Amino acid sequence: MKKKIVTFGEIMLRMTRPGKERIIQGSKWNGYFGGSEANVAVSLAMFGDNIEYVTRLPNNKIGMACMDEIRKYNGGVDNIEWGGDRLGLYYYEESASMRSSNIVYDREDSSLTTLKAGMINWKKAFQGAGMFHWSGISSALSQGAADATREAVDEAEKEGLIISCDINHRANLWKYGKDAHDVLFPMAQKSDIVFGTAGEWKLITGITPPDFKAISSDYEIDKAAYEDYFQKAGKILPKARKMILVLRNTLSANHHLLSGVIFAEGKLYTTRIYDIDNVVDPMGVGDAFIAAYLHAYTTWGDDNQHCLEFSLASSALKNTIQGDFNLFTEEEVEDIMKGNYEENIG
Repeated sequence: MKKKIVTFGEIMLRMTRPGKERIIQGSKWNGYFGGSEANVAVSLAMFGDNIEYVTRLPNNKIGMACMDEIRKYNGGVDNIEWGGDRLGLYYYEESASMRSSNIVYDREDSSLTTLKAGMINWKKAFQGAGMFHWSGISSALSQGAADATREAVDEAEKEGLIISCDINHRANLWKYGKDAHDVLFPMAQKSDIVFGTAGEWKLITGITPPDFKAISSDYEIDKAAYEDYFQKAGKILPKARKMILVLRNTLSANHHLLSGVIFAEGKLYTTRIYDIDNVVDPMGVGDAFIAAYLHAYTTWGDDNQHCLEFSLASSALKNTIQGDFNLFTEEEVEDIMKGNYEENIG
């Protein structure tokens, strides 16, 4: 039986106007629970993995609803810390054609933002676990949340867990006076698997990765350039056995090109490019990639090519549904990998 995977971070309530309306329009909102590490947890649970989602929630009806949302997908919630006054919110204006998306955060003094080191019993949370996944978002919210994240990473290392890091840099969240690199880099150095976009990899390593400028699925990825980049990055993060760069080029609001590369055990792996010309909702696409990779790695081990192809197919599928969660099974992802796009009836 596979060991438990533990994820940690803030879950929020996302408010979106229906029909791609602007925030200043209309009177109705659609609400979705979501957050990077919660998205990863739910996707892993959909794949059948044994997961434990750790967070801090207000002890009220909204907090209970959050817990139930994770639990209904068979996610573990036994190590949620209850406290604080409110759930974080964000208002999301969907993009359309040449109009960019817009996000307004309302998460100041949320339960996770006011978390402190020592509040969560990490030794208990990690019982029976084989892997811990964290992201840079929590450390951006407050010194206390950063301290709690570092505490979790240190305990995971002590317990011998595989540590997975999503750099996940959100510049507009870092408001408490600390530099993102200074906070995240020591934890990234302790991580065995590191995910990031080009900008996030530059933040951590100080080196700019190659550009991804695909405008069609025929685009050729410069393998030599990426291999050279990761040879250098590996000297900066020597513990990272798997370094993963998620690639996306946005041609318009509903037309995206997706791919990814993995550098593992001294070798670069690349895969196809998905040309998605009818994006329904791009939120959570990176989280879908990460969850699929963690599932693939704990299922197929060092079959790096299969792990990459599974991860990319899963993230491509996430573009087709509303909300933050990637609600697809392993079988459905593998159907996409095989090119089975036909209508399934009966």
